[in-house]
Amino acid sequence: MATTDSESRLIRLRRDLHEHPELSWCEFYTTARIVEELESIGVDELHVGPEMLTEDRLRPPADEDLERERERAREAGVDEAFLDEVGDGYTGAVAVIERGEGPTVGLRVDIDALPQRESTDDDHYPAAEGFRSRFDDRMHACGHDAHAAIGVGVVEAIADSDFEGTLKVFFQPAEELGAGAASIVGSGHLEDVDSLLAVHVGLDREVGTVIPGIESFLAINGFDAEFDGEPAHAGNDPDGGANAVRAMAAAVEDLYGIPRHGDGATRVNAGVVGGGTATNIVAEEAFIEGEVRGETTELRDYMQDRAETVLRAAAEKHGCEASVEFGDGAPSAECDDRLVDAVSAAAEDRGATVLDDDEDALGGSEDATRLMRAVQQRGGEATYVGVGSSNPTGHHTATFDVDEDSIPLAVDVLADAIRSAAAES
Repeated sequence: MATTDSESRLIRLRRDLHEHPELSWCEFYTTARIVEELESIGVDELHVGPEMLTEDRLRPPADEDLERERERAREAGVDEAFLDEVGDGYTGAVAVIERGEGPTVGLRVDIDALPQRESTDDDHYPAAEGFRSRFDDRMHACGHDAHAAIGVGVVEAIADSDFEGTLKVFFQPAEELGAGAASIVGSGHLEDVDSLLAVHVGLDREVGTVIPGIESFLAINGFDAEFDGEPAHAGNDPDGGANAVRAMAAAVEDLYGIPRHGDGATRVNAGVVGGGTATNIVAEEAFIEGEVRGETTELRDYMQDRAETVLRAAAEKHGCEASVEFGDGAPSAECDDRLVDAVSAAAEDRGATVLDDDEDALGGSEDATRLMRAVQQRGGEATYVGVGSSNPTGHHTATFDVDEDSIPLAVDVLADAIRSAAAES
């Protein structure tokens, strides 16, 4: 089948974004390119950065990180006036298509990359074809470059169709931090959305397959724990201090000993740990950055409660004090049958194989569940769609890639489902 001009443009966009990956809240080049494409299509409203987010963001980057990423965007050709608009880390965009009376349908795609070095192997397609990440400290290892291209493609498809109603496509920053969705929920742009779809490519499924309703996300929350002890000379006064590293190490051991719950899957991970200042000083400070997950929001909360107890008890056992702070994580997901059926029908009409959700469908967590829950709590409907892309290795690995044939398929299925959802409302 011949590739259309639109499909070729979307693949070029995906490769351009893949070559210029940007981390959460620093998606300056990415947002600029998305805006450029949307303006060439023509949209009725375009809200960028500060216009689409609440003023307060979860886990914003440090000033020095922002400046480094702004400079990289300048070097890549991003206009200074655009950087002035979004340069404090207010990235992302909302594109709005208005086509008369009818419901409002939303689509959420995420756009950030990961702090992962990309493979240089000759059999890694982006490296072989010359669009590997330009930076050794980040890459698109989860398909968000394809998501951005799909979002642009859906805008174009709906703009050129007989759709009746309003379409909002949310190009969301900071998914990998679990942070971006929270700023959209409070922005007001979601309040009139009657139906919301979110999408993810890959999922260890072959290209040509579609999962119309993924519910197997784990609810998640992250935590920061700081341990404060008392310093002492490690040689002549080893018993004189209160060793914060020892408390931290005990906490790590005990975190992994939290009993798993009989009602479903639970997880805990101490992802980043550290402490101390010198080999001859009893450590005064130490820290853990970690996360808890659960098959349901209630199971996540169970793990959170147990983790906090463990962290504080480990500190007390070793004569230290613990400061424990949990973030504002993402809940589990529930998909609504009407939207699931609309996606299923659209996928079958496009010749795709429809797969049921199962425990292996994603197995991770997604802050799109925040957006879904917000729409559903106001009486709307939501679903999370998976589109197979024959990824050669797993997500978040150095050789992750997507079969680009998944991009036009995702555009067609989502656009058809959006039109169907609007027509049936």
